[in-house]
Amino acid sequence: MACFLVSTAEAVVVKAVEKIEEKKEVKKEEIKIPLSRKLSWLRYMLLGGSVLLAFEHVWHGEVVPWFPFLTAMSDPADAAEMFHEMSTVGVSMAVLVTAVWGGVCAVADMIVKKASKETAETTV
Repeated sequence: MACFLVSTAEAVVVKAVEKIEEKKEVKKEEIKIPLSRKLSWLRYMLLGGSVLLAFEHVWHGEVVPWFPFLTAMSDPADAAEMFHEMSTVGVSMAVLVTAVWGGVCAVADMIVKKASKETAETTV
């Protein structure tokens, strides 16, 4: 019903951390992917999934263009079910996306490290 809101909220927090990290980063000669860029990957992954889930919920009539926007919010029993779904399904999806992002970052770092090592070997 509203599981996409969890990923959206995480994306908002990630954007704030990304902006803070951009200010901390200093241009260095070190060959490395900056954390702010990696955080932008996570933000895009979270927002992409949230948009697709929101579209699916609109398609099924669970999100409507009039107040209270979420059909589950009109009935207290449905609201309890919605919060349960957000705390189980929504959190699980956000954690899974974040774990996949961690794997992507690890692979990207390995690729950059390997490429920089090969470059160093060819220049010597």
